[in-house]
Amino acid sequence: MTVARRDDAPRTGPEKPARPFRKLLVANRSEIAIRVFRAATELGLRTVAIYAQEDRLSVHRFKADEAYLIGEGKGPVGAYLDIDGIVALAVEKGIDLIHPGYGFLAENADFARACQNHGITFVGPRPELLELMGDKVAARGLAQKLGIPTLPGTENPVEERAEALKIAQEIGFPLIIKAAFGGGGRGMRVVHKSSELVNLLDEARNEAERAFGNSAVFLEKYIPRAKHIEVQVLGDKHGQVLHLHERDCSVQRRHQKVVEIAPSVALDEKIRTDLCEASVRMAREIGYDNAGTIEFLFDLDREEWFFIEMNPRIQVEHTVTEVITGIDLVRSQILIAQGNPLFGPEMDLPPQDKIPRNGYAVQCRITTEDPENKFMPDYGKILTYRSAAGCGIRLDGGMGDAGSVITPFYDSLLVKVTAFARTFPLALQRVDRALREFRIRGVKTNIPFLENVVANETFRAGLATTTLIDTTPELLSFKPRRDRATKVLNFLSDVIVNGNPQTKGYVQKSALPIAMPPRVERKEPPPAGTRQLLLKMGPLKFARWSRRQKQLLITDTTFRDAHQSLLATRVRSYDMLAIADAVARLTPQFFSLEMWGGATFDTTMRFLREDPWLRLRLLRERIPNICFQMLFRGSNAVGYSNYPDNVVAGFVKHAAQQGIDIFRIFDSLNYIPNIKVAMEAVQ
Repeated sequence: MTVARRDDAPRTGPEKPARPFRKLLVANRSEIAIRVFRAATELGLRTVAIYAQEDRLSVHRFKADEAYLIGEGKGPVGAYLDIDGIVALAVEKGIDLIHPGYGFLAENADFARACQNHGITFVGPRPELLELMGDKVAARGLAQKLGIPTLPGTENPVEERAEALKIAQEIGFPLIIKAAFGGGGRGMRVVHKSSELVNLLDEARNEAERAFGNSAVFLEKYIPRAKHIEVQVLGDKHGQVLHLHERDCSVQRRHQKVVEIAPSVALDEKIRTDLCEASVRMAREIGYDNAGTIEFLFDLDREEWFFIEMNPRIQVEHTVTEVITGIDLVRSQILIAQGNPLFGPEMDLPPQDKIPRNGYAVQCRITTEDPENKFMPDYGKILTYRSAAGCGIRLDGGMGDAGSVITPFYDSLLVKVTAFARTFPLALQRVDRALREFRIRGVKTNIPFLENVVANETFRAGLATTTLIDTTPELLSFKPRRDRATKVLNFLSDVIVNGNPQTKGYVQKSALPIAMPPRVERKEPPPAGTRQLLLKMGPLKFARWSRRQKQLLITDTTFRDAHQSLLATRVRSYDMLAIADAVARLTPQFFSLEMWGGATFDTTMRFLREDPWLRLRLLRERIPNICFQMLFRGSNAVGYSNYPDNVVAGFVKHAAQQGIDIFRIFDSLNYIPNIKVAMEAVQ
C-alpha cells in the first residue's frame, strides 16, 4: 500500500500566484447543492447547477445563477454520474471549481482526476486520497500501520465463498459484511451464524455492484452494543490538520444514520480525546487536504474503540458540527480548494486548543417515508407545507415546499432539522417542538418515528447504540393523526365551491319533523310475492318466468344503494326494520329488494359496528314475500381483493342460507373468468 505523506511543517502558500475563481458548479442535486450554493454566494462566486430531465422541477435548479440539463438519455441517476458530460459542460461554461456534494461522484477518483486534467479545481481531496480512503481495506491497513485499533477482519477483499467461510470461522460470529468501495449502508449485512454467510455474502456483493460499480466486500467483527462515533477533520494544502470534535451517529436504521448528535453525550473524556487525536494523526499522515470524516465504533461492553473507515467528503450530518463550532465546513472546503491555509486571513481558524465546542446540536432527517408501512418511500405532490422555525432551529432542505413533486428516482430526504442549545435536554426539547410544528400533507413522512426516537429514554440519556431501533419495537408504535386542519379546509372549500344551504345564510324556522313509517295492518301476514313464486317454481323455472314477463319488473334499491350512496352508509338496521313491515305489505308487487352486498357488508361492520348477517336475517323475517337481491363482486365477493375460490363459493352458500334469493354478479373490468366461480356457486 502506498501512502501519500506530507511534511508536518506548514507551508507558506502555493508557488504560483493563485488565479481568480469566479464560477462554481455543484455536481449534485437537492439539499446539498443548495447548501453549497449558499456558501459559494457568500464568497462572491457565481453558482452553476446541473439537473437531470427527471429532476427539471427540483428546487436546486432555481437556486443557482445558471442551470443546465445534463446526461440526456442516461436516466435520473445516470445523468449525475456522467463524468464526461459534466466536465465537458464545465469547460464550455468556464467553470473554475466543481463541488461534488455527497453521494453520486463525491468519492470518485476518476471524476476528481478528470477535473484536474481539464484545469478545474475539485473541491475535495486529491484523487490519490480518494482512491486510498475510498478503499476501506486499504484504509484499515493505514490505521494498523499507525497503531490505531481496528476490528478483526480481512486484509483484502473477499472473492470466493469458501474463502469467506474459512475467514469467518477465524474472526468468529457475529460478523458484518461491508462493501469495500462505498458506504451509506449499501452492501452491508450482519451475519449471526455460518449457515447465513453464503446467501448474505451474495446479497452484499450484488448490492455493492449495483450501488458502487464494484462488488468487492470485506469481513469484519460485528459489535452488538456499539456507539458509532465520527470525528470531523479539516486539512489544507500546506500540511496543516485540525479536528472539529466528534459526532454521535449511533441511531441508525439498516446501517443508515437517522439522528445525529454533536458532541457525543455520556462519552468518557479520555475516549473523546483519543478518537480526535487518532483522527488528526491519520489525516496528517496522508496529507489530507479538505473536509473529511473518520469513523469509529465504541464497544460499550468492553469500553474499547476501533477505526472503521474514512469518508473523504462532506457528510449529511455536518450541520451539527457547524452549529457547535461556528465553523462553516462547506465554505472551508471551497477556501481550502482555492489554496488558502487553515490559519491564514481568509479562513482565520483558531488553533486546535481554541476550536469552540459550544452546547449541543441534534439533527433529524425528515424523509418522505411511511414508517407505518416498513418505511416505504412515498411519492406525489406536497399539498401543504408548514415549516418549523424559531430560536435554536436550523433547516437544510431541498424539496420542502407546497406544490413540490416528490419523484421515485432519488433519495427520500426532504429536509434536515438541526436544533441546538446550551444543554442536551434543551436541544431535545427544541427538536421535539420543531418536529411537531411541521405540517406536511400530500406525502407520508417519518416525523412520527422521529418524535418517538427523540422521546426515547435510552436516546435521551446518550446511551443509544447502533441497534437501538432494531431492539426497541415501541419506536414503531404511532398515535393516529387526526389531521383536523385538512378536514376543516376540505369542508370549507367544498361549501365555497358547491354551496350548502345549511351553512350559507340558511335559518331553520322550526325543528325538522320526525319521519313516521306508513301505517299498515299487521294482523294478517304479508301478501304473497316473488319469493313464494321462486320457492314454488325453483330457480330455473323462475328465471324463465322472469324473462317472459311483458310488464316492467322493478327492483327497489333503498336498502342498499340509497343507504350506501345517498345516505353515506349511516342507515342502521334499526331504521331499516322500522319500515320493513310497510315494504312487505304495501309493495308486494316488487320483483326484488336490492339490500345487501357491494360495500354495504363492509360499511355495516366498519361504521355502524353491526353484524351484517344479523341484519340480513332480521329483514328476511320481516319481509318474507319479496325476493332479496345482492350485489356480488365476482372474485372479490364483498371485499376489496381477490379471494380463493373456496372462500367465494362458501360465502355464496352462506348468503343463500341466510336469505339471499338473487345474486347480481359483476366484475369491475368486465373480465368473465373473474365471475365464473361465483356464477357456478350460485347455480
